[in-house]
Amino acid sequence: MIHHERYMQRCLELARKGIGYTAPNPMVGCVIVDMNQNILGEGYHEHYGAPHAEVNAINAVNDKNLLKNATLYVNLEPCAHYGKTPPCANLIVEMGIPRVVIGMKDPHEKVAGKGIDILQQAGIEVIVGIEENACREINKRFITFHEKHRPYIILKWAQSADGFIGKLGEKIKISHAETDVLVHRWRSEEQAILIGSRTAINDNPELTVRWVKGKNPIRIILHSTTPLPHDLRIWNNDSLTHVIQTSFNNSFDALLDFCKSNQIISVLVEGGAYTLQQFINAGFWDEARVITNTELILHAGVKAPTLTHAHLIQTISNAKDIIQIFHCKES
Repeated sequence: MIHHERYMQRCLELARKGIGYTAPNPMVGCVIVDMNQNILGEGYHEHYGAPHAEVNAINAVNDKNLLKNATLYVNLEPCAHYGKTPPCANLIVEMGIPRVVIGMKDPHEKVAGKGIDILQQAGIEVIVGIEENACREINKRFITFHEKHRPYIILKWAQSADGFIGKLGEKIKISHAETDVLVHRWRSEEQAILIGSRTAINDNPELTVRWVKGKNPIRIILHSTTPLPHDLRIWNNDSLTHVIQTSFNNSFDALLDFCKSNQIISVLVEGGAYTLQQFINAGFWDEARVITNTELILHAGVKAPTLTHAHLIQTISNAKDIIQIFHCKES
């Protein structure tokens, strides 16, 4: 019995190694198995512009003659167009691989079934839809960008046990150090990080991943009328910073235009409270990560955002913080 699920899960393990580095491309892993279900080669898409997972897996096979009786597993449909690299579907045909098992179809308009067609027209046996939910989850950013034509939006804030995110004119440390490290890892996994101009001025954050290994996200500042001083940390050379003019007015058009033109497939929104609430009110979010310090009572201050149309999917204990992960019911 062939355990397609086991090899697809291995593809996903490999794909995750590219998180934070492949965007705007998807995260893809590939495993090649012989007739006796022994792994001949495997690979993943390591970073944007680098060879795709299928190429790396094929290159890892020492004896290419073994490919004539092999099965190739990949979590996303092989590409069918020339981009930074040649089409993977054509390479698979060229190498004479007779069977391909695919986690899910590629939603990108330049692929969207064309890769599967190339394989089938060459007489290759193709199976599609193995571990599809897990395959969609790992590439939720890429899928949202191509299916909904907007980035995947993650909201994040830290609050006291009584529901405040800070006090006016006073800096309050809310989350614990262990959680701060986790937040920096979250930042490293997204293409961009966003705050409002008030937070940029009042908190003067760096918005980097200095406590973990990874890429700093592009910094986006939503700006209305308040001038942004030139000595803020957001202007340092650690990452690019873009200021987007907006008055909200029920519209995120300027942000959408910027993300589309720059192929930004995910944005982590870190505040402040007003900016976060605008995203919530508009239903313009996919995921929310709410950190609560269970021991901190502030009694008064800046109220945390009010999350609506939210579905709790996970609760995590980290140090003395509770992290709740929500999905938007409307997304």
